[in-house]
This record gives sequence, structure tokens and C-alpha cells, in this order.
Amino acid sequence: MGGAVGELERVALMGVPIDPVDMTGAVDRVFDWAGKERGDECRFVVTPNVNHLVMLEHHVGLRDAYLHASLVVVDGAPLVWSAALLGVSLPGRVAGSDLVPGLFAAARDRGPITTYLLGAAPGVAETAAVKIRGRFPGVEVVGTYSPPMGFEHDPEENARILSRIDAARPDLLVVGLGAPKQEVWVDQHRHEIAAKVALCVGATIDFLAEVQPRAPVWMRSVGLEWAFRVAREPGRLTKRYLRDGWRFPGLLLRAMRGRRAP
Repeated sequence: MGGAVGELERVALMGVPIDPVDMTGAVDRVFDWAGKERGDECRFVVTPNVNHLVMLEHHVGLRDAYLHASLVVVDGAPLVWSAALLGVSLPGRVAGSDLVPGLFAAARDRGPITTYLLGAAPGVAETAAVKIRGRFPGVEVVGTYSPPMGFEHDPEENARILSRIDAARPDLLVVGLGAPKQEVWVDQHRHEIAAKVALCVGATIDFLAEVQPRAPVWMRSVGLEWAFRVAREPGRLTKRYLRDGWRFPGLLLRAMRGRRAP
């Protein structure tokens, strides 16, 4: 879908198109879309980090999702640092787990907004909905659902999910299914999703429910959020971060060589 007329042109970071906006710009853009009629398809937001860039090397479905995304904002601090090394101008990090509460907070002054929470473990989205209602008076949670494992391969379950969203007709669909599943699912169903904007934002529903803590602000500011997450979930995340830590420098080196080539 790409950016709309009048918006800043995308820049390329290691072959990935990025919208050079800061948090304020991202909030403004999503709010603008949420205030308009839904078009032929649901707009959607992706938030690349190191893990995404490594997966994009071989995952065709994720690459397609990135090509169709309406907004691509850099989540991982290492990507911001890499952009500087490559001479790519980015205003900073826009983490999905910050973007969602930023949008919810803005609803207090900009008018009410409706949202649907899709993802997280059973019961977590319902807990998040209670927290959101207490913390963000401008936000109305109009539905929650935790899909079963493997739902993406079940046509009947997919139809059930789309029907639930259609009944709610939210301004925002917050999707917390993990990458690349969330991006691929939203991309594949973007013509059917009856929301104005979908946000592919990983563990954000867990953070909103306060069942999983975020790293301290100082760790986020110096790019160590990954270390905090590995310390809390070593069994699930250690292998992933080791793999990404091994492959990402090669991607960066290749991009630096390509930039120097005549």
C-alpha cells in the first residue's frame, strides 16, 4: 500500500522500506487513519527489529507483509544505530509496545477510539481490557479473543475471527500473535479485516495486562531490552537472540559494503 500522498518518502534500511517518523508522527498518522472511513482494505503497521530483518532474508510471507504495510517504523534500537552507520536518517525508535499506549493516551484529547485485542494467552486480553478501561478513558475496548494454536491453518477458525472483528468494527485492531505470524495473518486477510488500522505489536497485550513487565526505561534507552527479556524467558528466547546476534552483523556488513560500492 505504501505511504499516502504528502507523507515523507520512505527510506531503505538494509533493503527494508522504513517510514522516517518519530513517535508523535506515528501516533498522528494512525489517528488520522482511524478517523477516516475504512477503504478497500485494513491499513496495518509493522515494527521491524533485528529478529524481523533476519527473518526477512528467507520468509517470503513476511516480505510480502512488509511490502503491503501502510506504516513501517523501527522498533529495535540496533536498527537505529545501524541506520546511522549507513547514513540513513531516522528520527529514532518507535516500539510497538510504546506506540499502542501512546495512541490510547492521545485518545483522551483527540476523542474516543475503539479497539479490539486479538492475541495473547487465554484470559490475558480480557485482563488487558480491564486495565485499559481504567487507565485510558478515551478508549473503548469492543472485543477480545485469544485464538487457539495453529488457528492460521484452520479456515473455519479464521472465518470465526474475522466475523468477531466484523461484528465489533473497531478503529484499531491490536494484534499480539508474535512475528512473523501476526504480520503474515494480517497481510493475508487485510481485505477482510473490518478494522480501520491493525497494529502488529507482539507482546504488547501482555504488557497492557501487566502479566509481563517491560524492561526498565534505562535498559530500553541503551538498547538492552533484549537482555531483560532473555533473563525472564531464557528457554524461549536464548536461541533466537543467539541466532539473530550471529546473522545480523553479516547483514549490516553486507549493507555497508554495498553502500561503498561504486
